[in-house]
Amino acid sequence: MNEKGNEYKIEFVSSAAKEFRNLSLAVRQHLEPIINKLSLNPRPFGVKKLEAKFEFFRIRSGAYRIIFKINDTDRKVLITRIGHRKDIYK
Repeated sequence: MNEKGNEYKIEFVSSAAKEFRNLSLAVRQHLEPIINKLSLNPRPFGVKKLEAKFEFFRIRSGAYRIIFKINDTDRKVLITRIGHRKDIYK
C-alpha cells in the first residue's frame, strides 16, 4: 500500500482532456476510477508497454484505451490519449 507522499500526480495533455470530456457520461464515470488508481500504482496488472512508442503505456477497459507516460523521477503520470479502441491508435 502506498503512503500518501508516494502517490503519482495525474496530468492530462490538453488533447487528452478534450477527448475525455467528449466521452459519454457513462464512459467517463467508468474510466475515472481507473485513471485515479494510476496515482497509487502506475503499472497495475493489465498495463502494456506499447511497442511502437516504447515510452508509452496502455491500459484497457472494455472497448476504451488510456495511453499514458510514466515519469518515476517526478512521480507523474501523463495521460496522452483516451478513446475507443477503433480510434485510439490512428
